[in-house]
Amino acid sequence: MGGQNQGKRDDNAAARAPLLSMRRLWPLLVLAAGLIAFLAAGGDEYLSLDSLRLYRADLAKYVADHAVVMALCFLAAYAVMVAFSLPGALLMTVTGGFFFGSILATGLVVLGATIGATAVFLIAKTALGDPLRTRAGPALLKMEDGFRENAFNYLLILRLIPLFPFFLVNLVPAFLGVRLRDYVLATFIGIIPGTFVFAQVGTGLDSILDSDEELSVGSLMSNDVLAALLGLAVLSALPLLYKFIRARGQGKGTAR
Repeated sequence: MGGQNQGKRDDNAAARAPLLSMRRLWPLLVLAAGLIAFLAAGGDEYLSLDSLRLYRADLAKYVADHAVVMALCFLAAYAVMVAFSLPGALLMTVTGGFFFGSILATGLVVLGATIGATAVFLIAKTALGDPLRTRAGPALLKMEDGFRENAFNYLLILRLIPLFPFFLVNLVPAFLGVRLRDYVLATFIGIIPGTFVFAQVGTGLDSILDSDEELSVGSLMSNDVLAALLGLAVLSALPLLYKFIRARGQGKGTAR
């Protein structure tokens, strides 16, 4: 009886606890304020193809003279950009390929993006994910368990094929109880193919900079590239399909 009463008191205390508090929310508010300040200051105008056309000679000289420092600065800038959900990821990735080559740029972008995405995940999980799950109903908890069981494959598919905005895929797993290890590994591995494609495009960026062409995902994604990414996504989905078929087979066997 004493244990049951203690459990009820704990449940009641959790129900009375405030869902949100400034102690939990302030990191999330800092990220939001950073994005707003960046846009209000016109920072997105500097992350543009026109700015790169204007400053590419100076930047190329800095990279040639201070390769290690510039690579570290690029890595840090990419991590900050992802953490604050700033626009310009495509241009940054292509620019990285232009200045550092496709291999090094891929490594810098993947590492920077993973660090930034992990920061968002941890902040969102602490600020909103944990409090929301304490008040989740049975249906949401069941969905959470299903997603968490196959989290790595789900996230890998979402990272391989950018069907949804990157920042959204950073946030949602935090609300569904995804383990940090699965999140980091799926993010790191899943963004490598697409990053390499865009970084490789950057090695030939001179032709775009010397023309009036605009840079967009559509203009860079050829049918061959899309087919390759879809193929990788299908491979990632095979374990999920196998589990589904196996579960249905076991269900039919039980019914008999």
